[in-house]
Amino acid sequence: MKQKPNLSFWQLWNLSFGFFGVQIAYALQSANISRIFATLGADPHNLSYFWILPPLMGIVVQPIVGTLSDMTWTRFGRRIPYLFVGAAVAVLVMCLLPNAGSLGMAVSTAMIFGLISLMFLDTSINMAMQPFKMLVGDMVNEKQKTLAYSIQSFLCNAGSIAGYVFPFFFTFLGISNQAPSGVVPDSVVYSFYIGAAILILCVIYTTAKVKEMPPKVYAEYHTVEKKEETSKSNVFTLLKFAPSTFWKVGLVQFFSWFAFMYMWTYTNGTVAANCWGVDMLAHDATMTKGYQEAGNWVGILFAIQAIGSVVWAMILPQFKNTKLAYSFSLILGAAGFVLAAFVHDQYMMFIPFLLIGCAWAAILAMPFTFVTNALEGYGHMGAYLGLFNGTICIPQIIAAAIGGVILQMVGSVQSNMMIVAGVSLFLGALSVGIIKVKRPA
Repeated sequence: MKQKPNLSFWQLWNLSFGFFGVQIAYALQSANISRIFATLGADPHNLSYFWILPPLMGIVVQPIVGTLSDMTWTRFGRRIPYLFVGAAVAVLVMCLLPNAGSLGMAVSTAMIFGLISLMFLDTSINMAMQPFKMLVGDMVNEKQKTLAYSIQSFLCNAGSIAGYVFPFFFTFLGISNQAPSGVVPDSVVYSFYIGAAILILCVIYTTAKVKEMPPKVYAEYHTVEKKEETSKSNVFTLLKFAPSTFWKVGLVQFFSWFAFMYMWTYTNGTVAANCWGVDMLAHDATMTKGYQEAGNWVGILFAIQAIGSVVWAMILPQFKNTKLAYSFSLILGAAGFVLAAFVHDQYMMFIPFLLIGCAWAAILAMPFTFVTNALEGYGHMGAYLGLFNGTICIPQIIAAAIGGVILQMVGSVQSNMMIVAGVSLFLGALSVGIIKVKRPA
């Protein structure tokens, strides 16, 4: 098998640039879904259930996209067509979701409309997101993968910063941050509109700049073992032959994504209660000025987290021991989650979210470095990465399904869920020890 040539920095950059736009969409979703559904009237104990749909769609869509793109060869490439279609659908849905409470529907109908919109939004984001991981696996050699995924992490977090601060920024410009009962504020609605425009422009850029390998060239760099080449590419066969690293990294992923699901779900309530003094058990909690101000501030905190991730993503390649870098990053994040539960000053909240950002940078870059290196020679790269997405989706589904129960167990105090997240992330850090690293040739 021929060694894939080194790519220039700008080739690696162009390979992942569209991720900037995709991540703006994902950031808007993750920072505002709890706020949107709480504003529509959802009970805090049921809030986590609305988060089941995104990972559920991811676990269905991404393996399909991976498998189909493995078998796709067009003049536009094999991964890029899926990227473009996913982004186009996401743009449409981003214009619909924040208007769920503005169409004159009853509360229950508005929630159903919001759920269906959320389902399509996450489906399309997943469809647009997965090809970026596959493009790196297809076109980047083992020695450059850490750098390639770090660039991807940088662009991902830069997009997150933009998406997270949009509501705060538009409020600063004078756009209303409050609305009638059951209606999402204009500051959030405009954020989704602008995010949609940036998303499609970024994806068009990547589509124009990246030229995937034609089939004959691809075959020269991706010779696979005969046994794997001739095996049927169904889910069970692929999982049977998956390298052990696939499963070991998956265990770390379980604890990591379990933790972040609770951050996305309960940060809004934590910040509103701790920093604005909102009684989150009150019936009208979400209609208060403090809750909506806290909602904007959560975007700022998530942006601070993304800044921490951007900085840490540049530091990660300097670690000679990738396992140490991975584990240490998760420990920093675990400390940040626990600290967030006890901070009552909105500006001091920057510290825990900077620490959480260190973990986020590692979660975005490290698992795919380990897994794509371990998959060299196995074939079905796209299908395997699609299946690996299950290690992201399954823990989120489980966390969302039991979130209400755990919230009751910790006294219905949303800040306590941040401690639960910290414990989970620490267990993830401990699990890194079982991973065996495949050294670059």
